[in-house]
Amino acid sequence: MKIHEKINYVEFPAKDLEKIKRFFAAAFGWSFIDYGPDYIAFSNEGIDGGFYKSDLCASTNNGSALVVFYSQAIDETLSKIRSAGGIISKPIFPFPGGRRFHFCDPSGNEYAVWTDLDE
Repeated sequence: MKIHEKINYVEFPAKDLEKIKRFFAAAFGWSFIDYGPDYIAFSNEGIDGGFYKSDLCASTNNGSALVVFYSQAIDETLSKIRSAGGIISKPIFPFPGGRRFHFCDPSGNEYAVWTDLDE
């Protein structure tokens, strides 16, 4: 749904679009639409977005914003990410209000997953 002056779409760099598609399909059940050899898009995943072919990556180490997923079963989500080929860059740690971990996709883009304290 498009809402005036609200975040509507997010784009990420990706070194290998086929690896990105396989990773997110395996870890989160995403599907993609191909828009030529240099762009893929996803929708209905909390926010719509896409990946564009690039040798760069999004990481908090180089000042990127951090995209954070929510999980009702953080240990299961961590296992699915690891099984799909994701790299756990920060193991599960507590923070005020919950627990979280950080991971990188096959292109090196950094994300986080969090859950409530009572999970």
